Amino acid sequence: MSGSIPQDFIDEVVARTDLVALIDRRVPLKKAGKDHTARCPFHDEKSPSFTVSTDKQFYHCFGCGAHGNAIGFLMAFERLEFRDAVAELASQAGLELPAGGEGPVPRHKELLDVLEAAARFYRQQLGEHPKAIDYLKQRGLGGTIAATFGLGYAPAGWDSLLQHLGRAPEHRPLLLETGLVVAREGNGNGLYDRFRDRIIFPIRDSRGRVIGFGGRILDQGQPKYLNSPETPLFHKGRELYGLYEARQAQRELPWILVVEGYMDVLMLAEHGITNAVATLGTATTPDHLRRLFRHTARVVFCFDGDRAGRDAAARALQTSLPEMHDGREVAFLFLPEGEDPDSLVRKEGRDAFLMRVGQAQPLSDFLLQRLRDQVDLHTLEGRARLLERARPALRAIPQGAFRALLEQTLARLAGMEHADLMRMEGGKAPSSPPRPRPTVVHPTPVQRLMGLILAHPVAAQWIDPSLLPLLKAGDTEAQWLLALIELARASPHLSSGGLLEGFREHPAEPLFGQLLIWQPDRAEEGMARECRDICRHLLQQQARGQIDTLLEKAAVQGLDAAEKEQLRLLLSRRGS
Repeated sequence: MSGSIPQDFIDEVVARTDLVALIDRRVPLKKAGKDHTARCPFHDEKSPSFTVSTDKQFYHCFGCGAHGNAIGFLMAFERLEFRDAVAELASQAGLELPAGGEGPVPRHKELLDVLEAAARFYRQQLGEHPKAIDYLKQRGLGGTIAATFGLGYAPAGWDSLLQHLGRAPEHRPLLLETGLVVAREGNGNGLYDRFRDRIIFPIRDSRGRVIGFGGRILDQGQPKYLNSPETPLFHKGRELYGLYEARQAQRELPWILVVEGYMDVLMLAEHGITNAVATLGTATTPDHLRRLFRHTARVVFCFDGDRAGRDAAARALQTSLPEMHDGREVAFLFLPEGEDPDSLVRKEGRDAFLMRVGQAQPLSDFLLQRLRDQVDLHTLEGRARLLERARPALRAIPQGAFRALLEQTLARLAGMEHADLMRMEGGKAPSSPPRPRPTVVHPTPVQRLMGLILAHPVAAQWIDPSLLPLLKAGDTEAQWLLALIELARASPHLSSGGLLEGFREHPAEPLFGQLLIWQPDRAEEGMARECRDICRHLLQQQARGQIDTLLEKAAVQGLDAAEKEQLRLLLSRRGS
């Protein structure tokens, strides 16, 4: 999960982060004995069941089961990707991701600084050019939305930004790499501004950092819209304009509307519809959809109602099919011909536009409509053709309830039984249900040791060394315990949350979380005694097994000299 971020750096980030302070800035906590409590931010509840432990640097909700450390909380609460959560916590701790850590490495930081400086310049220029302000007013945009989205203006001159930021020679390569300036062809080292006489739309990443720009020309000229080129920071196939602002405007996003242009997003926000995003001059990609579904369960595509809009919707449909896991929704909103969200929301108003969103055509209906339009269901040949045309779509959809229901509907349209359709498709069984979270009621001795070490990492120092070979040769849980002991001994500074981070996405993580929740507090002397007792019990259990095996062999076929000596030693230890 950590990719190329070194594990010791991740450990340092977790160790330097105060989980209580991190959560309290987002969810007000109340002191409750040694711990802190609040109403859970991850589900609705009337009484607090969300607990944060200062000692363990671990949070847990007894209502919904959510639990984790600082990185896990930031990923869940801010809906960040792992590397972004680590980078955010590292920044707060005064650390910088090492080179190769997929974050703001020194070069990336320099590029980000240049882009932020350019954004400030463009904002300043907007205030100094009345014609740019008048253009925004004529489009219906007010100052609040312009400020929220950081709109700016690129002056008409060939090198206004270059003169402002590029006076120092070392800055010019950064301006070129970010695409803010362009090299003149066949003119030596001549450079000029990429954006000139354009309204500027800063494009922000999930952390709100400017990573690129879009520009809309004020007067006549082509292209009407211009985007930053692909750079180490900016990839059009992954970024969505307005997603950062939508997340800032609403803690929960019941749905997200995908539109085509910057002005569509801005005008919808001007009318109080703050959960719209735009692709950046490209069709919706799988990466776009995965990002959207991290923030909402319902995505609504908005297209013109003409032929071009329907074709664009068909492409979005094909992209969406592999992402249709159970619990997700995709819908299609077709606008009247000649209208776009910008014009329609100004004409109809917020409530009427929201009604259209609520009545958007579900993906299943759009798919079935397209399939029906291509065949004649009144003939056997047409029904067979329906199933043949549906086969690629069905195979693209993940196994689950949605796919099964769609198969049933197609079977009905074709006039056949669902079971017959399944046999035709090879009788594929639905995917196995997700494994339930383990619930610890009566922990085994191995699990008790796990819980002690997780709650109090110092307990790893009290494990009897004679137990380690037994664990190495043991079952899966024994080997998990061995890995936990080795991590705790190698990094004695880690908190409980730090230990858990070492097992992110490991099969043991759900069990470790449950054991940490179950583990009661106790004095250090009591913990040391319990560790020794459990180790002695496990070693005695192993010895009894070896004695039984040797005695059984002695009764059947006899023992050689080495085995007799081994049995003697085992019996003498048991008697001591």
